[in-house]
Amino acid sequence: MNIVQCKMCKKPFHSLGGKMCPDCLKQIDLDFITVRDYIYENHNTRIEKVSEETGVEKSVIMYLLKEGRLTLDNPDSEGMLLCELCKKPVATGRMCAECKEEIASAMDKNVKGSNPPQPEKKIPQAGKRTAKMHTDIVGKRN
Repeated sequence: MNIVQCKMCKKPFHSLGGKMCPDCLKQIDLDFITVRDYIYENHNTRIEKVSEETGVEKSVIMYLLKEGRLTLDNPDSEGMLLCELCKKPVATGRMCAECKEEIASAMDKNVKGSNPPQPEKKIPQAGKRTAKMHTDIVGKRN
């Protein structure tokens, strides 16, 4: 376990790999429920209004959008959440569908090209000498 500083409250805590303490994670889950319910009841609202009406900080709402836990009804009207690669508006997550597809395609090509088929290795026969090993035929010991 490592002791790290919480990304939200800046307090040190024992981490198993996460960047937020358990208290902040619980609070984000509660904030998620509040914001989600508000968005379901009030479609096409701006992040600033959601923040004002719910009391949830804008940065937490943006975090939930980037993590894919919330989706904007009309990302073009918001102008807040942009693809991290091409800067087009997105409804949720960190990348637009086109950039995700491009990355997936590039990764697929790399994975397929990185492991060329290997020729089959010959298994040495008992009693034959090879560069790596020598075996005796049972019963022919000196």
